[in-house]
Amino acid sequence: MEGNRWRGKLGPAVPIAPGTRADKFELFFDLVFVVSFFIITRATAANVTPRELLHAMLVLAVLWWCWVVHSVVASRVRLGEGFVPVAMVLGMAALFTFALALPQAFDDPGRGIAGPMLVALSYVAIRVVHLLLYLHAVRGRSHQRRKMLQFIPEIVVTTVLLVIAALVPQHIDDMGTAVLVRDGLWVAVVVIQYGSGLVAGTWGWELPSAEHWTERYDLILIIALGESVISVGVGGNLIGKPVAWEAIPAAILGIIFTAALWWAHFDFVGPAARIALHAAQDGPRIAIARDAYAYLYLPMIAGVILFAIGAEEVVRTITDPVGGLGEAAHGPAVPLLFGGVMLYLGADLLFQLRALRTVSWTRIGALVALAGGLVLCQHVPALVALTVLTTICVALVTIEAVVFADSRRALHEAVLEEKTTYEAHEVAYRARWHNGKPPGVKE
Repeated sequence: MEGNRWRGKLGPAVPIAPGTRADKFELFFDLVFVVSFFIITRATAANVTPRELLHAMLVLAVLWWCWVVHSVVASRVRLGEGFVPVAMVLGMAALFTFALALPQAFDDPGRGIAGPMLVALSYVAIRVVHLLLYLHAVRGRSHQRRKMLQFIPEIVVTTVLLVIAALVPQHIDDMGTAVLVRDGLWVAVVVIQYGSGLVAGTWGWELPSAEHWTERYDLILIIALGESVISVGVGGNLIGKPVAWEAIPAAILGIIFTAALWWAHFDFVGPAARIALHAAQDGPRIAIARDAYAYLYLPMIAGVILFAIGAEEVVRTITDPVGGLGEAAHGPAVPLLFGGVMLYLGADLLFQLRALRTVSWTRIGALVALAGGLVLCQHVPALVALTVLTTICVALVTIEAVVFADSRRALHEAVLEEKTTYEAHEVAYRARWHNGKPPGVKE
């Protein structure tokens, strides 16, 4: 009874309608993911080793699964309406705790269990909040409730595995074996999470607003791309210090190649995929939403984080007063920079194939050019390596803008016509207020 009165005072949950756009609370919620991406990047950049990179990708995969579940909940109920924001703030607090504890998730087993256990407990809190909200959103739809309840074993098993990963390695004397057991348990968590999404299939799911789904994923990708810009500033010591002249070309190149990567997805592929998702219905729509967005955005974001780490080290080398412009980038900076961009573009190519069933030869050519650049730029000055990468990225979007000009024009005209029609309908609808006839009141 108390719960019903509480929900009654705050207002009911509002379902998602076709054509719904992202609300402001969802953007507020994304601030936690800004922090999460930043923490993953900073923690990895501090000590770049193959094992640290593996840990970063495992943490990102688990974090991304929480985002996928969050997006599924947001596809059924408005997060900023009624009593839902209160529950989401609790989930936001748990997610923030999860993000803050991430650097301790893979501490040496001998340092205690506080960090790993905090990760496990905050993880289960996030999943429970999302589960309860979704079950409330689909009340009265028994088949959808049964579908969501199928994921309870996944939640329980992955939580148990994270708890075991926090406790068991502490009691293994051999450090190498302890680390191997812990990492293996995290790998199992990721496999179970993403495998459960494939095993569940598409039956029983609904996606009322393709517009909302695509917009949410596009916004989170833009947030990830922002991490690259931050890394250029951090690597160049551009924050709070006098800007050395060497930092200027490095910063400009960092902005240009990041903008080119934004263009590579959002100028043509992203809008076309949005239309394809709108056109699909029922099972095919759910399959595209799962495969192209929920799954293939993960390697795209992983690529962004990798090339952000590489860009930070490259820019740091360029602005280092000891080495200067002629010094080559240290360690894995160039492989991370070029490899991250290759992963981003390769995943975007698979995204295009899954959503549009087409493959652009320009993307394949860019991947070949980046592979060649990776080999050639290992021992050249860092600024030269950054220039080569930027040139390849800019050449890709320039060639596509020229070669596919007719297709781009037709797509942009279709999008403009859609927006114009939609806005005209909105203007006509809201004009009823000025005419003294509130919407919903029959004449």
